[in-house]
Amino acid sequence: MRTTLLLSALLIALSACQSDLDYGARVLCQDDNDGLTLQEGFCALVVADSVGRARHLTVRDNGDIYVALRRATDQGAIAALRDYDGDGRADTVAYFGDTGGTGIHLRGDYLYFAADTFIVRYLLGDGLLPVGEAEPVVTGFAAQPSHAVKPFEFDDAGSMYVNIGAPSNTCMEQSRTPGSPGQDPCPLLEGTAGIWRFSAEQLGQTFADDGVRYATGIRNGVANAWNAATGKLYVVQHGRDDLHRLWPDRYTEEQNNMLPSEEFFEVEEGDDFGWPYCYHDHHQGMKLLSPEYGGDGTVVGRCAEAKLPLMGLPAHWAPNDLLFYDAVQFPARYHGGAFIAFHGSWNRQPVQAGFQVTFVPFASGAVTGDAEPFAAGFVGSDSVRVAGAAKARPTGLATGPDGSLYISDSVKGRIWRIIYGG
Repeated sequence: MRTTLLLSALLIALSACQSDLDYGARVLCQDDNDGLTLQEGFCALVVADSVGRARHLTVRDNGDIYVALRRATDQGAIAALRDYDGDGRADTVAYFGDTGGTGIHLRGDYLYFAADTFIVRYLLGDGLLPVGEAEPVVTGFAAQPSHAVKPFEFDDAGSMYVNIGAPSNTCMEQSRTPGSPGQDPCPLLEGTAGIWRFSAEQLGQTFADDGVRYATGIRNGVANAWNAATGKLYVVQHGRDDLHRLWPDRYTEEQNNMLPSEEFFEVEEGDDFGWPYCYHDHHQGMKLLSPEYGGDGTVVGRCAEAKLPLMGLPAHWAPNDLLFYDAVQFPARYHGGAFIAFHGSWNRQPVQAGFQVTFVPFASGAVTGDAEPFAAGFVGSDSVRVAGAAKARPTGLATGPDGSLYISDSVKGRIWRIIYGG
């Protein structure tokens, strides 16, 4: 395991002081909220900047933050942040691990981390860095050219649920080729495009021998979360692309921008959400047959059997994380609600969209109101024409021990903390 050794002496010397801090007692937001636009009563501060190409993150009970990096830097693949003086800003950033990834969660005394082809865990002690080497939890995931990330969630009964995205847009015979039909049946459904269940405790598992397909027909569920209040798994899917480019005689450029929805699913064992045969039209409120399988924007066909989402969200916004707010710092209307980090589109014309954290009111297992912007302004301007021009792109979400909401950025690795009444 690679670590930033030059920080070791400092970490040891200061770790004893960490437990004596009143977490968040001296936190002050920035006057301009670092340029973010927030709902009334909320403010923001930058916890750390340029930690690396951040993906998901998780926060320990003592306030330590662990951030998965999409690509390992010269220092490591997981960034570990600690605030020693209680002002809300990281005083130390250390690194460990050799392979980048996306999924990261705390469970008991362990930090779990998912690269594209394996999941490991690290034992944590009182210090910031792990006290042991990485232990293999699941190995044997196939390398994929696209949609390879393995975000995961734990339930309350010892199981772990792993997203395995489809390395495809719509399972065409000739990938992303105009007019090419879809493969029927789609062979990718055998080992991808769904959620697989594993044990959260057992070490040395393999995908082939220990994985159980929990749900299918999900193109790429990067945003997923277990909701303890309902005892169920929820996923927000990345919908398909290129309706107009691949089928210009059936879909307009405007329809390409507006379809299909990013689907917010409640996932139960055995569910089939219809990919690649179906897509969801949130304007019509139904699942429709994909053009690769004979659809034209009006035909339902076999999609009548696919499970509908709880709601459809705007097309191509790229949902990258989902969090149910289970703390009490925020006002009551947010309690139990869902926050979604949208990474932002790349294929709308002429202007891209998304690049925000959205709030969805949620209670008793149901969406109870319209989606609304919670945090925006990440792009650094009113609009961008290419996603790469965005100053920042929200990617990960986590709740701190005081109820603050943490947001990670994938461009340079900025970490924000959102506080109510701070």
